[in-house]
Amino acid sequence: MSQAADLAIDARGVATITLNRPEVHNAFDDLLIAHLIDLIAQARDNPQVKVLVLASTGKSFSAGADLGWMRRMADATREDNIKDAHQLAALMENLNNFPCPTVARIQGTVMGGGVGLVACCDVAIASDQAFFALSEVKLGLAPAVISPYVIAKIGTSQARRYFVTAERFTAIRAAAIDLVHEVVPAAELEAKTEQIIATLLANGPQAMRRAKELAQVANPLPATPALRDYTIGVIADLRASDEGKEGLRAFLEKESPAWIARR
Repeated sequence: MSQAADLAIDARGVATITLNRPEVHNAFDDLLIAHLIDLIAQARDNPQVKVLVLASTGKSFSAGADLGWMRRMADATREDNIKDAHQLAALMENLNNFPCPTVARIQGTVMGGGVGLVACCDVAIASDQAFFALSEVKLGLAPAVISPYVIAKIGTSQARRYFVTAERFTAIRAAAIDLVHEVVPAAELEAKTEQIIATLLANGPQAMRRAKELAQVANPLPATPALRDYTIGVIADLRASDEGKEGLRAFLEKESPAWIARR
């Protein structure tokens, strides 16, 4: 039975973490989140690692939260939701703070929390067939835990739009708002990623670590513990709210939620 995510480290010191749940569009649940945290720690603690690549199998890069997981958490206590959201926050924080350069290789659709993963990477390369959406409000939720990283990447103005509209946008648009750095034809995605990796490997490993620190120290919206706790509280409250439960129910039953007027 294949793992939900795999870690491979090659002779160059390139670590690749691959999401491997194509049957659910690489959506993540509590088990996958814990597994990813462990894989990131393994890569971080390996002195041979110089670059980390985040990739996935199948048609989608990541559809965000797994619906079965969301269903369970909608019925959980606020305390359990807080604990659960802490794990997601830890995943984003550990990826964002990975000491070596990180590269996201994006071959398909990226939704919700998947956008957070992209935002936490230093370099993001997308196929021209990729689509993106911060889709949480359609379910009566909000992109809470990922918000510090997404806002740091795309800026307040774009976040104010896409957080509330939940619009789908193309890879070209994602590049225009700085969520991704380059968009290439699907057939060239792997080659472009390898080109970026080669560029990184030509640089001083310790110098890149310090250069990455510089960019993060100057971050206008640092992910502080206080901000983390606030965003965790927001998502915990919304998951257990009547609106959040109605949004999830409507999505699962392929109906319009109650807040959309019937005609």
